[in-house]
Amino acid sequence: MNEKVLELDHLGIKRFFNLDSNSYRDGALPGKTKELLGLVASAVLRCNDCIDYHLEQCAKTGSSKDEIVDALNVALIVGGSIVIPHLRHAIGTLEILESEGTLKTD
Repeated sequence: MNEKVLELDHLGIKRFFNLDSNSYRDGALPGKTKELLGLVASAVLRCNDCIDYHLEQCAKTGSSKDEIVDALNVALIVGGSIVIPHLRHAIGTLEILESEGTLKTD
């Protein structure tokens, strides 16, 4: 749907999308770390769509299942028990990524 959103040709929306994609590029922190941070923020904010997106990006940037689970533990500690349903969702998505062979295993 990103293509459809960008087809609206709205300058503010385009700028935000550009800012978002640039934020996850390598900088002082590698993109891999930034995607894990995005995953933690998404879990704490309880956005399953965002969790799925960042899990896919974590797999693409080379995060292992153990690294992802460790990051999700941080989200659980920061967000508390209300994050548990989203942790369950994330584990389901991890299983899908594993079955597709896109997730690095340790």
